[in-house]
Amino acid sequence: MTAIASGPDLHSVARLTELADYVIPFALRAACDLRIADHLADGPRSVADLAAATGTRPRALLRVLRALAARGVFTEGPPETFALTALAEPLRSDHPRSLREAYPLITADVQAWGHLDHSLRTGRAAFDEAHNVDYWTHMQRHPADGARFDASQRAVSRREIKALLPAYDWGSFRTVVDVGGGNGTFLAALLAEYPHLSGVLFDQPHVVSSSGPVLAERGVSDRCTVLGGDFRTEVPAGGDGYVIKRALYDLDDPGAEEVLRAIRAAIRPDGRLLVIEPVVEPGDEFDWGKLYDVLLMVMRGGGSRSREELTALFGRTGFRLERVLRPKGLPIVEARPI
Repeated sequence: MTAIASGPDLHSVARLTELADYVIPFALRAACDLRIADHLADGPRSVADLAAATGTRPRALLRVLRALAARGVFTEGPPETFALTALAEPLRSDHPRSLREAYPLITADVQAWGHLDHSLRTGRAAFDEAHNVDYWTHMQRHPADGARFDASQRAVSRREIKALLPAYDWGSFRTVVDVGGGNGTFLAALLAEYPHLSGVLFDQPHVVSSSGPVLAERGVSDRCTVLGGDFRTEVPAGGDGYVIKRALYDLDDPGAEEVLRAIRAAIRPDGRLLVIEPVVEPGDEFDWGKLYDVLLMVMRGGGSRSREELTALFGRTGFRLERVLRPKGLPIVEARPI
């Protein structure tokens, strides 16, 4: 018989308490929305000044900042006066790897997490249960939420681009079609890096409508065609490189098969398909894909796939998985038409 420990495992208790805490995640997101790090960019400021600058109550803001400072995000020097820490620096809007917009506190998302039990019982999106509508329809109907979501994706994409561009021979393509490419942040960076490339940005019409300034800022508008449509039914034809970045995992297998069949009908015989998204592996090793898997289950009903699941999915839709590259960040899954 296994002996029962005579006392509690204090380390485990402390660690579980830390993992179960949702005070810091919510407080951090609120601080991002309030641009606290921006207000501290020029040096320490009192809570009274910060509250006046952010339209908050000094006592309430003090409580939030002290909680964050206890975790190393900001620091309290003189009482009720706060400054940036190294951990808080990337929360500045002007930081080269800024994450300020990456962590919005969107009420609809928080409400969805309260229905996680629905996803566990049914396997369907908790967001739909909480709001009686799917995630993308909600974002289209609530432009303020949609704009904050889009901003969060831009912030994440800027970080991902730094790892993805050197990780693959993008220069071997002539025309890259970015399927579900959002406002063009990734494709614009790719075209700017490779002047010989032309691109096609394809997503829902209301999504690609915001791509003009993104492409113009990178100076690639003349080499990028912008098209709107439904990638479950048809995608632009003729490209030798097709990219679908963090979009296929939003879909269940039937939906993903529709997209892949549409790409298969459009891609050149010598073309390559690059799926850029988490690829989960079994075991205890930490992988962001395992967290994304739960996030997608709750918000949109999709999920990350394993290499074996992707191989089967490609096989059913006319592709062959060639290799999985694992740069720092998101894997690149390369497939070819068969």
